[in-house]
Amino acid sequence: MNVKEFDLNIEEILEDWGVCDAIREVIANAIDEQVLTKTREIKIFRDSESKWHIRDYGRGIKYKDLTQKENNEKTGNLYMIGKFGIGLKDAFATFYRKGVEVFVKSKHSDITIGMSKKHGFKDVSVLHAFISSSSEPDFVGTEFILNGCTDKDIEKAKDLFLKFSDDTIIEKTKFGEVVEKKGKKARIYINGVKIAEEENFLFSYNIFPTEKIRKALNRERTNVGRSAYSGRVISILLSCKNNIIEKSLVDDLKRYQDGTRHEELNWKKIQVHACKLLNPLGKVVFATPEEHMEASDVEDKAKSDGYEIVTIPGDIKEKIRGAHDISGNPIRDMDQFKKEWDRSFEFKFIDEKDMNPKEREIFKMTDMILDFVGGKPKKVKEIKISKTMRTESHSSTEALGLWEETTGRIIIKQDQLRSLKEYAGTLLHEIAHVKSGAKDLEREFEQQLTSLIGMIIAKSMGDK
Repeated sequence: MNVKEFDLNIEEILEDWGVCDAIREVIANAIDEQVLTKTREIKIFRDSESKWHIRDYGRGIKYKDLTQKENNEKTGNLYMIGKFGIGLKDAFATFYRKGVEVFVKSKHSDITIGMSKKHGFKDVSVLHAFISSSSEPDFVGTEFILNGCTDKDIEKAKDLFLKFSDDTIIEKTKFGEVVEKKGKKARIYINGVKIAEEENFLFSYNIFPTEKIRKALNRERTNVGRSAYSGRVISILLSCKNNIIEKSLVDDLKRYQDGTRHEELNWKKIQVHACKLLNPLGKVVFATPEEHMEASDVEDKAKSDGYEIVTIPGDIKEKIRGAHDISGNPIRDMDQFKKEWDRSFEFKFIDEKDMNPKEREIFKMTDMILDFVGGKPKKVKEIKISKTMRTESHSSTEALGLWEETTGRIIIKQDQLRSLKEYAGTLLHEIAHVKSGAKDLEREFEQQLTSLIGMIIAKSMGDK
């Protein structure tokens, strides 16, 4: 029999590889060939002599496939498991080092491995593939026959592949798949091969890699950092429409307060996405921890109206401010709830005849007070007294007074009629808004208020 010796030219041995790692490479190559050629499912089985067989039904391996170079066919296809085209060489070296006999057959040739003299260096022995004529010229595909590996080695290798696990794919997107998490650790797959585990992930994921991710993969397919794939996981989750996934994200968002949420909900884009999912599902109001303390009365109003308060970080509040949910409605944070509450608010106006004598006496002094500042501005159509008021725009307490430019009304809370000092102060505060057209704390408002104070003092002292 004519046997050719093919130097595998392996310079760096992967010392950490075990037999299961070598088997993984054989399986990965078989799956890649199945995908590339669109042929039938690969087979993995044990024969009556306890030898394990791994077979695909593709084009059949050639000795040229063992040359040490990156496989352009694989590197150009993001859906391939293999990248380097040298995984089989690493597998051969590991099998030999671990005492596993290898026989590979295809219609092109039969291949075994062993040590032989390096060409040109008779004193150096290196690992070779021994190539002989095919024992089955009509054989379809490639078959690896392994003698010396254990059932445990095979099962450990198969367990690294999504297709051989019992994991359930929940949803597939163009970026990858969300996979049901089983056990305490989530699995991260790239094109169906496990490359990492995560302690505190909500789901497992099968990532369809970008070129950047593929470059981050090493020959060992181990120790791939989260930074390499976190962006892809975010893209997967943002693309999902499955109710199970959406509900899980929403439920996890609510765990911010007790600190038990999963890692995905620590990513800002996912937090915002979860808010957009939750907002249309029911009566919820998003609030920061600070707002729980500073706007407790607004929160109480929300709770009394049947709203659930969902705590979110302050930086996420800034992200959802003015944003809309997946149904196109404004996301209801505390500010939005306050706006909605104000729009639904109805003043309880009281007529002068229904005031008590002291209130009526103070209210009758309105024109006299306005005379100190040049009289009632033309913009002001009427001045009304109400038992109830909207909350302040910058706080959670009820306003003492309000200027409604659209209606031309100044509205003052009834309890300001307790004293002339309180009523006059609130009335002139609103007049400053009328004349300045500015809000509280704005420079124009402060300047106008200062001017009014000066006018009052000057007139009271007889200075015209």
